[in-house]
Amino acid sequence: MDVASVHLDGNADAVEFCPQYPFHHILAAATYTLREGGQPDRSGSISLFSAEDRVGIELIHRVETVGIFDIKWNPFETSTDPLLALADAQGCLSVQSLKSSQEPEAHGAVLREACKEKVSPSMCLCLDWNPSATCISVGLSDGSVSIVSSGNGKLQVSETWEAHGYEVWAASFDTHQPQLLYTGSDDCRFSCWDLRESPAKPVFQNAKSHKMGVCCIAKSPSNSNMLLTGSYDEFLRVWDVRATSSPLNETSICLGGGVWRIKHHPDVSGVVLAACMHNGFAVVKIMEEGITVVEDYKKHESLAYGADWKRGDLFKKDGAKRGSLVATCSFYDKLLRIWLPESLLLE
Repeated sequence: MDVASVHLDGNADAVEFCPQYPFHHILAAATYTLREGGQPDRSGSISLFSAEDRVGIELIHRVETVGIFDIKWNPFETSTDPLLALADAQGCLSVQSLKSSQEPEAHGAVLREACKEKVSPSMCLCLDWNPSATCISVGLSDGSVSIVSSGNGKLQVSETWEAHGYEVWAASFDTHQPQLLYTGSDDCRFSCWDLRESPAKPVFQNAKSHKMGVCCIAKSPSNSNMLLTGSYDEFLRVWDVRATSSPLNETSICLGGGVWRIKHHPDVSGVVLAACMHNGFAVVKIMEEGITVVEDYKKHESLAYGADWKRGDLFKKDGAKRGSLVATCSFYDKLLRIWLPESLLLE
């Protein structure tokens, strides 16, 4: 069920709903636009929208930036003002603070830069907050991974190591064991690192399961043993990480396009939203008996990159059908869409 759509000012590659109350309706969208030439220019922006299932979508604030590869809000329970971290094409990590504003042109909320750090001469491709928001992991285009401490209004690189042979597209903390960091790369390796060691000690490195680069990694928020990986080889894989020295690949499903982004539903266990690059978006149900695609969404006409669930939307009101609002974006057509998966509508 389509709710609204809007074209962004550049190539759209990431969308993130704010997880903190009362800002659940705030949606951030990032762009990355490469202008080739003698000196390539990588420009970008962060746009803030107000997104509601009955009202649609309204632009409330926009910040011009260099090209952005990834964005993440900080964990919901850790800050008065929500913080949005940005990984950019100039090798910088920055944190923007979401502020309420009464200024007429601000439409209720604005982003203000809180801190910024030059992480590397290489491009910052991905990021993740640890559960306590005391540090941020950053995957780099030279195959390295950095850990950046966050606190007292500043960022500081605390550790960097050569984790992979090619670009690192995923660097995700274990939400249940935050001393562990999972990474994935164009070298087809899926790795786990123990951050209590310096440099980080590899717990395992799997180089056989993924036939192409590893694009995304997502630990289940409700099942401490389940972890998902997505790959250019078009497969979503479910892992059992109880045996951390040799995780078990329990099952997998081909989604018909490179699995670029995985988002667990914030309230419904086992439901996942996947961005499938050349094959649109999919809502996937993971059960003990296997994995099933319960819904496809193919109304984008370009690379499916960004995807996220809105928090707090799974309820009934006034007898009307309600469900879980989703935001998705696609790259070259610069399109952001808001929709309700029909497979999750409540009667």
